[in-house]
Amino acid sequence: MKSRLILTTLITAFAGTVLVACGGSTAATTSTSATAAAPSSSDSSPSPTTATTPVTVALSWSPNTDYTGMYVAQQRGYFAAEGIELQIIPYATTAPETLVANGKADFGFTYQAGVAYARAAGQDVIAVFAPDQKGTYAIGVSADRTDITRPKDLDGTIYAGFGTPDEIPLLRTIIKNDGGTGDFTNVTLNTSAYEAVHGGAADFTIPVTTWEGVQATAAGKPMKFFALTDYGFPDQYSILLASSRHYLQTQGDLARKFLSATQKGYTFAAQHPVDAAKDMISADAEAFPNPQLVIDSQQALADGGYLTDANGKVGYQQLARWKDYGGFLYKNALLNDANGDPLKTEPDWGSYFTNDYLPAP
Repeated sequence: MKSRLILTTLITAFAGTVLVACGGSTAATTSTSATAAAPSSSDSSPSPTTATTPVTVALSWSPNTDYTGMYVAQQRGYFAAEGIELQIIPYATTAPETLVANGKADFGFTYQAGVAYARAAGQDVIAVFAPDQKGTYAIGVSADRTDITRPKDLDGTIYAGFGTPDEIPLLRTIIKNDGGTGDFTNVTLNTSAYEAVHGGAADFTIPVTTWEGVQATAAGKPMKFFALTDYGFPDQYSILLASSRHYLQTQGDLARKFLSATQKGYTFAAQHPVDAAKDMISADAEAFPNPQLVIDSQQALADGGYLTDANGKVGYQQLARWKDYGGFLYKNALLNDANGDPLKTEPDWGSYFTNDYLPAP
């Protein structure tokens, strides 16, 4: 669901944009400065090196707190200290997985199903870093809907969807697990999900609770949520950073440096959410007309335990998560090969991700 093609019009233009070729089209790239912001008293940024190598990262949506740790690493000089110049490719019409697989981006933000779809179809994509350690998606309805108190109440209602293959099987599974029939109407809308629900165009949706949920509350249109995992559905990585095996094999040392700096950025964001949010706002103020939304969202991520695993570590992926959610995708025939035919054999999920380019935990 993270691709969310209907939201591309919300993407804010980055300052200093240049065009880079992407196959037969173009993608906007922002070359960010390696100059670090003034560190806080809790920061211990290393001194940057002089020579820099560009590393390109494609976003999967408009700027939001999925990417905070990357902006922190840029603002606090973690990338510069590794000799890296961060270059950001804002989301447009080409999926980050496609950019990565075709060598048009070194890394790209995506989500677990996105990696699974691409890799099953033969694209050279592999997940290398998990910014969130538990999923941020939930079923959301308007907080004032007293007639909807649990998923089975969604039978016969209207769902505001995003057009990704996993949505309908996911919702039907959860509603049936709660005792419903799983029968509802699906419409794809060209507006923010919570606005569609509160405007009466739909009864429920699947927002990112730590961003759209916070945004809805700030707009005076609060939502209530049904956590997917409360109804027997496997958790998923709702945001991932992916690369290609080709890039990892040919630029392994650079990839390790990039991911080490990225991990430092996300670790700082987990420990100092307000300072991290301010770093992100400073990096691209025009993208955030409501700076408090960024602060509140980052605080929600930290307070909700999304950013660290059970051992307090940041970025590492678990095979069990890939098997559980990947198994759901496979069993529902959502994974197609390069010819568009459903996979006949369940993938080796250990080949869909790697922790090998992160510092040892």
